[in-house]
Amino acid sequence: MKSTLILTAASLIITTSCKNATKQNEEPIPKETKIMELSNKEKAIAVIESLENGAKEPIAYINPEKYIQHNLGVADGLAGFGAVMANAPKEGFRAKVVRAMQDGNYVILHTKYDFFGPKVGFDIFRFEDGLIVEHWDNLTPITPPNPSNRTQLDGTTTIDDPTKTEANKTLVTNFVTDILLHGKTDLMTTYVNPTKYLQHNSGIADGLDGLGDALAYFKANNLDLQYDTLHKVLGEGNFVLSVSEGKFEKGVHSSFYDLFRIEDGKIVEHWDVIEPIAPLEERKNDNGKFGF
Repeated sequence: MKSTLILTAASLIITTSCKNATKQNEEPIPKETKIMELSNKEKAIAVIESLENGAKEPIAYINPEKYIQHNLGVADGLAGFGAVMANAPKEGFRAKVVRAMQDGNYVILHTKYDFFGPKVGFDIFRFEDGLIVEHWDNLTPITPPNPSNRTQLDGTTTIDDPTKTEANKTLVTNFVTDILLHGKTDLMTTYVNPTKYLQHNSGIADGLDGLGDALAYFKANNLDLQYDTLHKVLGEGNFVLSVSEGKFEKGVHSSFYDLFRIEDGKIVEHWDVIEPIAPLEERKNDNGKFGF
């Protein structure tokens, strides 16, 4: 009798445990264990870094029916992107994203490339429904450190002050408009920290003195540093990128991408890429360099 009771109890325990296990298996997977959808920023980084690592998956982040290309040396659509990859040198490409920002449907990347030679570049991607539908960029060769021993890519990378994005974008918009477009240099310290201004332009030293010396050099040698049109301002937190058009050095039609870091309402750090704009006869698409 005792043995029968023990067996019956054991049977009940096993049956109950099996039912519980079955019930647990049928329950939905907790949200925290589900695979999370990549952010647009993560997708853009994956696309750029696939140039180096050869990953195939990131191509799915580009809309195959609509991919508007503003790099004037690349044909429109996925076919243009594929042609670039097909013409990669034997040693392949190199691409390392140093900074990444997201502003609404736009993602901005600051990247070190070896892309037919060592380069630094800014890429802007526009997304629709989670897919890339438009791309802009600005590229320039990597050069030695500037007079303050800063490179085109080093410096702060941490995004802070997410609640100040719009205020910082307004600050940069006004800086570019007042100082770079209209030459109101008397307002410089309204926008730039006079005691802390870290410069990553290859030919300019830190501080307002360094900027002043560069402007004086351009003027003395009849060189252009002329901003004519501000096309776009994008940012995230303490980083803001402006995209402008003008003339550089000997009147070369150029695109200016300027990245600013803002701290306590003042610009304290600057990176840039200046690229000549290809003439019409050399372009592989008709979308224009800007077209925001």
